[in-house]
Amino acid sequence: MGNETTANLVFDLKAVGFTEYEARIYVEVLQAGAVPKTAYEIARGSGVPRSNTYSALDGLTRKGAVLPVTENPTSYAAANPRDVLGKVRAQTDKICERLETNLENLAPKVENQYVWMLRDEENIDTEIQRLIGLARDSIWIKAADATLRKYAAALEQAVSRESVSLLVVLFGTDKSEFEFNERCKVYIHENDGSRMGKADNLFTLAIDHKEMITVNRDHELIAARTQSLPIVTMALSLIRHDYYMSEIFRRFGDQLNQEFGRYLVDLRKNAYTPDQLASFYEKMELKKAR
Repeated sequence: MGNETTANLVFDLKAVGFTEYEARIYVEVLQAGAVPKTAYEIARGSGVPRSNTYSALDGLTRKGAVLPVTENPTSYAAANPRDVLGKVRAQTDKICERLETNLENLAPKVENQYVWMLRDEENIDTEIQRLIGLARDSIWIKAADATLRKYAAALEQAVSRESVSLLVVLFGTDKSEFEFNERCKVYIHENDGSRMGKADNLFTLAIDHKEMITVNRDHELIAARTQSLPIVTMALSLIRHDYYMSEIFRRFGDQLNQEFGRYLVDLRKNAYTPDQLASFYEKMELKKAR
């Protein structure tokens, strides 16, 4: 085994609770396969000082990672890695559960009003997948179809639970791909999937009316997650009103366009910032050119 591979294995073993010497010795004994090794042979092969080899072997024996198999002199064989790491995993889970309980008991009982900021696409995706998996009652989303497809499998699994319903306001034209069952209600934004202003750069998701995350995908990728009730309520209100608008446009779209202009231009130009208005006009021209 190459030095780099050995170093990587030692690094990972240390991450799950092995000492440096324990990790090096376990890798050395494991490579010997069915041939037991004495402490002297192990020290020579692993590069661990002989004076430290015995204490490291004692630690590995307590972990069940190596087993003494002969006497006079004592020689050691490595236990199966799957068994060893399975035990480590089970012990770690118990420790985490105990810590979770004890730390929660230690912390003052205050409402979670913090807004957590996340950067990096992998971290954001992981958090969105986690929230979808936690949903037990409802999932509300406002998003573009291209973004939402990344989470389609997680959403379909979530709504397979009979207690979970899904409401989506979609920037897109084909709502059927997200209607996984009868508890999924998908509404096309303003009834034609229009992407106007800056709002289409956002991905907003709320679960169980208790927790939400919103992602700005314009230029820098940044997300905010919170359980703060006023902020969650505001996110739900925005999604709810977009649902209202979708249905209003579906029934009265021609009248609205006649009264306020295509894409509600007469209303938007009085409420947008200069940057938003410039983006809006740019997208209007692109849609006209199609």
